[in-house]
Amino acid sequence: MAEHGYAGEILYVNLSDGEIRKLDTADYAQKYIGGRGFATRLYWELVPPEAKAYDPENCFICVTGPAAGFPGISGFRWQVCGQSALSEPQAFSYGNLGGPWGGFLKYAGYDALVVQGKAEKPVYLYVDDDKVEVRDGSHIWGKSTYDTIDILKSEVGERFSVMTTGQAGENLVAYATIFSDEGASGSGGLGSIMGSKLLKAVAVYGTKKPVAAHPDKLQKIVDKLKPQSGGQGMPSPWSIPGVTEPQICYGCEIGCTKTVYYKEGRMMKSFCQSTEVYQQPPIDLYGQGEQAMKMRMLGTKLADGYSLDTVAMQALIEWLILCYKEGIINANDTGLPLGQIGAPEFIETLMRKISYREGFGNLLADGALKTAKSLGQKALDLTPRTMATRASEKKDYDPRLFITTAIMYATEPRRPIHQLHEVSFGLFSWLGRRTTDGERVFTSDDFRRMAKKFWGSEIAADFSTYEGKALAAKLIQDRQFVKESMILCDFKFPNTVDLGSPDHTGDPTLESQVYSAITGDEKSREELDKIGERIINVQRAGRIRQGWGGRKGDKLMEYLHTTPLTREDLFFNPECMVPGKDGEPMSRLGMVVDRDEFEKMKDEYYGYRGWDIETGYQTKDKLHDLELDDIAADLEKRGLVK
Repeated sequence: MAEHGYAGEILYVNLSDGEIRKLDTADYAQKYIGGRGFATRLYWELVPPEAKAYDPENCFICVTGPAAGFPGISGFRWQVCGQSALSEPQAFSYGNLGGPWGGFLKYAGYDALVVQGKAEKPVYLYVDDDKVEVRDGSHIWGKSTYDTIDILKSEVGERFSVMTTGQAGENLVAYATIFSDEGASGSGGLGSIMGSKLLKAVAVYGTKKPVAAHPDKLQKIVDKLKPQSGGQGMPSPWSIPGVTEPQICYGCEIGCTKTVYYKEGRMMKSFCQSTEVYQQPPIDLYGQGEQAMKMRMLGTKLADGYSLDTVAMQALIEWLILCYKEGIINANDTGLPLGQIGAPEFIETLMRKISYREGFGNLLADGALKTAKSLGQKALDLTPRTMATRASEKKDYDPRLFITTAIMYATEPRRPIHQLHEVSFGLFSWLGRRTTDGERVFTSDDFRRMAKKFWGSEIAADFSTYEGKALAAKLIQDRQFVKESMILCDFKFPNTVDLGSPDHTGDPTLESQVYSAITGDEKSREELDKIGERIINVQRAGRIRQGWGGRKGDKLMEYLHTTPLTREDLFFNPECMVPGKDGEPMSRLGMVVDRDEFEKMKDEYYGYRGWDIETGYQTKDKLHDLELDDIAADLEKRGLVK
């Protein structure tokens, strides 16, 4: 039965035996909100701990949140979740997407879609309100994401939204993505889970729009958000004069710096990190100019067409270039035109070989770190130059600079960009003060006020010390898991910086206002944060019983402890400037994540979490406090709880 903010049902499909059934959303909504919360709990209940990423028992889970379907709040978001082969060890992972698909799933009457099992031949799912069918997908198997979407829309109708994966997903490339309308893509290696199930696509359409409990209150929030956005007037660093145009994501109405362009009738994105996947090599070859710009666009287009994660691909490309320069690899052995790096021949050959697992591409398809291990120590020694995570993802929001992000990197199997953004966006605003005139600047005093309001203490904004960072990480994670469950856009929530307010800081209760207006369930910021903590603990428990290792598993890449931070490590802040003691600017050039201080941070962090400090395992008392006694009982049988 639908309730305010919810469609009312969770659709379950088993491709092995053809079972299609529906679960009641109400069984999950109060304790888990939606989105990541639903996914973590469904994963815990349905996937046996011994299952591996490509086993039929693994689940491919698509989830929306209560904010989906309501325009003006940046809430038309959705996620894909499941155990990924991308990281070591394999772990439950996630990708976050925009575009219409998530909203259409909700309009069809479903808050989530769970796919388990494996089909006998390629299939796609057809969902049109209550009509759900598993259809033959042989004719779209082997097609690019663009072609798949075009073919299916010509068959089922343009009104449908289509989610798919490309040849990389079909061939189990570890970092294959999910791709959907409007260039939406989700990373984390979940595309290969679709491929392992022979699930090529999901076409969905619905007519059942959700209803808010308090539409007047929700409209007031929408009106409040609109003036802050700057909308299409904001300059975009991703724009290409005469080529791209600004775009507001489906159902957003607020706008950011996203730009798109159209080629052969298809929308192509030019936005954020995806533009960098093949940006620097063409500049090195051609210089700044039109040809380099074309190569940048080509790299993004190819990655999206094959469904290759640009975050992993950029790190891999940069690492391959280093290996080539050091003489570790050559054109004859790899079959790659390494003498044409920066040209179209290189990127076209590389992405094709990886996506089809041809020759050397078969090795690269398992990730750069695994490839480096097979090539030897010299190749492995070069990985710190380009990679930040055990999932072979590019360096970003370095913990040697931010400190707080060390906990986030250590406790997640991939880069948790939603958590990293909350720390980095405050610093971006602070850095921008130097080039902004007038009163609308974000000062060190503003930064400290923001840190106290959102991160628990003013000293959390002092990047000369490790003090206050463990609490900040805990509070950020709790809030971000709420956001990832509602689901709200990363660029607009949380509202930490608001230059239009008297103290230049935002409202930490905004998420709870949105939740209460939509669902009618009045919950405070603190009550929502406790739900976020519950979701974190379910996710943690699932990973622990699959071999994460507790405290031993909460670790950083070794080089972050041993290799000093350099100007080349930070594209956005080469001088590595941060606010230090009393807000005075300082540089963290030459810094590392001190190993002893990091272990002390973990002690503090586990203490705030109520986990066992020695092992990093959860405790029965904490799980009981979070109403997770069934999880505590399961872990106790395995000797994985204190």
